[in-house]
Amino acid sequence: MKKIVLAIALAVGMPAMAQNTWEMPEQTATPVNPDQKYLEPGAVPVVDGKVAFKTTIDAPGKDAQQVYDIVKQYLLKMTKEPNQSEQSRLAVDNPEQKQLIGTYQEWLVFKSTALVLDQTRLFYALAVDCFDGKAEVTMTNIHYLYEEERAPQSFKAEEWITDEYGLNKKKTKLARVSGKFRRKTIDRKDYLFNKLESLLK
Repeated sequence: MKKIVLAIALAVGMPAMAQNTWEMPEQTATPVNPDQKYLEPGAVPVVDGKVAFKTTIDAPGKDAQQVYDIVKQYLLKMTKEPNQSEQSRLAVDNPEQKQLIGTYQEWLVFKSTALVLDQTRLFYALAVDCFDGKAEVTMTNIHYLYEEERAPQSFKAEEWITDEYGLNKKKTKLARVSGKFRRKTIDRKDYLFNKLESLLK
């Protein structure tokens, strides 16, 4: 099966990822309830009917041009990372408005062992508006392509990882299948927002 997964991945022009290279060991520290942050109401926010993660990141001492230059460099660097496909790109580069939008297509790994490689293709847009002293960041247009090697399934975030779909009816546990998408999407969002914050300090 693993050979089949690898063959299919190569056929679609993307490497089969053994793990999420952006996940560091310290991110896996286990709290009392390891799923607690994923169960919080609104952990996957919906704005005007669309899943949209938003944050404002302070950039002390930096003007809009400096913020723009730092963010642009990182969004371009992301397109070359091992988990990205050739379709990942900087789609909007507006130096006058200091606006950047990267569109990404990447592997998101749920589980990787000697016998099992469970992963999905994750699609999203990362939009950044740059100002003096801050950046406003939005991750949206999120969707997935899953199990390409067997029976391809496409899911929109709005119908898959929100509180309604990503949690059980009592909102006490992650849903059996869509819950893993909710968990790893939140993890990826946290990583990206934290990375931008560290670059703009």
